[in-house]
Amino acid sequence: MMQRPLVVIPHLVRMYVRTRFEYPGATMLGWLSQIVAYGGIYTAIALIVTRFGNLGGWIWPEMALLLSFHLLAYSLGASFSFTQFRDIEEKVRLGTFDAVLVKPIGAWTYLVFSGINIGYAGHVLLALGLMAWSLPQVGADWTPLTVLFFLATLVSSAAMVCATMTMIGATALVWVKSSHLYSIFFGFWELARYPLQIFPFPLQILMLTFVPLGFLAYVPVAVALGKPVALLGSAAPLAALAIGPLWVLIAMAHWHYCLRNYQGAGG
Repeated sequence: MMQRPLVVIPHLVRMYVRTRFEYPGATMLGWLSQIVAYGGIYTAIALIVTRFGNLGGWIWPEMALLLSFHLLAYSLGASFSFTQFRDIEEKVRLGTFDAVLVKPIGAWTYLVFSGINIGYAGHVLLALGLMAWSLPQVGADWTPLTVLFFLATLVSSAAMVCATMTMIGATALVWVKSSHLYSIFFGFWELARYPLQIFPFPLQILMLTFVPLGFLAYVPVAVALGKPVALLGSAAPLAALAIGPLWVLIAMAHWHYCLRNYQGAGG
């Protein structure tokens, strides 16, 4: 029983990727459009930061690293969760989620690996390119320990995104509708690409607690660059590493709670 998901997962991923590449031109064009769209946003931020010298004490190369970390962590986490769990609301409404529950593997595993979103490749390519440019420019001391911390927090941030998307999607099993929660998530996600200290104090607290998207990029990048971290201080490195596993545990509990209370489309 434990080996069954390990056998099925590669087949699920392979089938989904093959269907997405049935029209390779459209897939490539989608990636290009993402790069152009985000490139335009980042160019506007670059112009503002270079015009005024810094943003909250962050110069442009540091902001570029923050933006690239933000986009890369989000893309890695969302590729395993966003479209998969966004569609749960529709599955519940139509009654097709019941078919997922009778699959020979767990519902979460099936949803995630039967719909890995390779459409985020454009995000990843842009993020990696911007990160490759910014890393030599920031002047940080990239010791082996710092590099390990940087990579570990990238995984932690991606896990937090995946866990959050899981919880939002799972909520539809009980409430039937949960799409409004994505609007709230992306509202804070937009803010998370900037240094936390530029926001009012109550918002800083919110983005480090109930909506912890301050950990998505700001906290790990600030620690890696040796910058003081708003509100957390010396606890920032441990918090940046712990937020992903903690959020995963919360998401697991929420997912199982919603499954236990799921009554089908008929209520």
